[in-house]
Amino acid sequence: MSRRRWIPPALAAVTALAAVSTPASAAPEPDAMTSWAHAALRHLSLEEKVGQLFVATVWGKSADEAHPENLKRYGVDTPAQVVQRYKVGGVIYFNNPTTDNVDDPRQLLRFSNGLQKAALTSGAHIPLLISIDQEGGNVTRVVSPASEYPSAMALGAARRPEDAKRLAAISAHELRAMGVTQNFAPVADVNSNPINPIIAARSFSSDPTLAGQMVSAQIAGYQRSGWPGETVSAAAKHFPGHGDAAEDSHTGLPNIARTEEQWRKIDLPPFKAAIAAGIDSIMTAHITVPSLDPSGEPATLSKPIMTGLLRNELRYDGVVVTDSLAMEGVRKKHTDAEIPVLALEAGVDQMLMPPNLQITIDGVLAAVRSGRISEQRIDQSVLRILKQKWNRGVFLKPFADERALPREVGTKQNLAEIQKVSDRTVTVLRNDAKLLPLKTVPNKVLVTGWNNPVAAGAPAEPVAKLAKEIGPNATALSTGGSPTAALVDQAVAAANGSDLVIVLTNGLRTSAPQRNLVTKLLATGKPVIAVAAQVPYDPGFADVPTWITTYAWRDVSITSLAKVILGKVSPTGKLPVNVPTADPAQILFPFGTGLTW
Repeated sequence: MSRRRWIPPALAAVTALAAVSTPASAAPEPDAMTSWAHAALRHLSLEEKVGQLFVATVWGKSADEAHPENLKRYGVDTPAQVVQRYKVGGVIYFNNPTTDNVDDPRQLLRFSNGLQKAALTSGAHIPLLISIDQEGGNVTRVVSPASEYPSAMALGAARRPEDAKRLAAISAHELRAMGVTQNFAPVADVNSNPINPIIAARSFSSDPTLAGQMVSAQIAGYQRSGWPGETVSAAAKHFPGHGDAAEDSHTGLPNIARTEEQWRKIDLPPFKAAIAAGIDSIMTAHITVPSLDPSGEPATLSKPIMTGLLRNELRYDGVVVTDSLAMEGVRKKHTDAEIPVLALEAGVDQMLMPPNLQITIDGVLAAVRSGRISEQRIDQSVLRILKQKWNRGVFLKPFADERALPREVGTKQNLAEIQKVSDRTVTVLRNDAKLLPLKTVPNKVLVTGWNNPVAAGAPAEPVAKLAKEIGPNATALSTGGSPTAALVDQAVAAANGSDLVIVLTNGLRTSAPQRNLVTKLLATGKPVIAVAAQVPYDPGFADVPTWITTYAWRDVSITSLAKVILGKVSPTGKLPVNVPTADPAQILFPFGTGLTW
């Protein structure tokens, strides 16, 4: 099939007009967008319209790979057959142990092109939105040889919106080169709760103004860093704000106890900034906010929140997409068939990752056929989704060019730019022992502590990486997230034979074994540098004279850490949050803390 002749004849005139009138460097005209979207809508059956509302999970690493999980869940063998059978509007990629879609950029490009071919040869003839969560930091789906990025909170520490914009632009071009057209980023949540178990360093800051500046900058990078066929749709998440949650919405339904006044002051500003920046989509949160809707419904299913606030008050008319419908936060009170109907009634457009696609589609179709939901309401959401596809040039450029991949993905220039940005994020919180920077590397350096051997689908061993960056005098001894007594004893013995100890931590609040390791390393009397390798809150749980935070443990952040320790760069990061003691009411290191030399 020709890659340029997929559009039905009835749409050919609109498409030809758009192609002729749209220079490669310019956005398509809004009138052409409206004409195309309405023309496309008229040629869809009800079933095809409903299919456009869903973003499906698929199993396998190519469009034609047979996988038993597809057969179990969908009654077909391959991802391409899932797209063709259910006529979905989108597919999302993951790289976790249960849904592993990603090997490398070239494989992902071929996968994307195969899925688009399946969509364009199905009844709807509408290209897919191919989505991913590529936030940076610990939420990274495509790893090296693609570029990897520091976390949002690291960017908040650097305080440079231009850096956030540039990294988003690099990410957009790399993702689009792999056939991905929608990135579920940036996180617009304000991480005001230090014990938040799910957002944390995924947020830019606990300060609404700083978070809003970074969100706006990243939207510009994702959506306005080239002509639409080179950019991706951004998605601000998770409305109305997941930053104060003390529970994980994957496993429960968090309750946010803010007053409406507090919500407007703390959580709302980054979402207002996102809307002002022209965000393509906003993702919902599976949380309850009684001050905004006392019904007890999760925000995803709340008409007062989705329509009353987001649509009517904030005047947002882009795509509203649910967080994953497989999460327990949205499944506590309703069946899988009822959830998408309630979401549509609330004002939502796009349904992400339903656990049973057939049941959820049938639920929507039954609601339309019974008159509970009008077909005009379905049309309203489908039009928004079609316009989003137009705005990103998805219908003009559904396929990625394999020949261009080496020029776009993981290039030396991209990696160098990202490293420079990362070097500005490391934050030194305490240097009481005057260990930093190292004037000379001691004869024996032990690098130990937390590591994540199977993280986000790829080996990630920051302990070994840091030891390599420090040099031949450094030895790595990873002890993991919950070190055994034997491992702690081994680390202590190694410390006794060393001149300097560097210990990485991640999540000391909930890890007594890690706290025990740090305590026993300090008891050796050897100089100790402690590094909070993801959340910056660890210093509240261990009194170490030298504390650094990197906000992320990926190679780019560990390289920056080594540069600071060795004195190759001066630290310039400033805390974008308050760091309390174990008592949340007592601030140990306030917002803005950051030593330099």
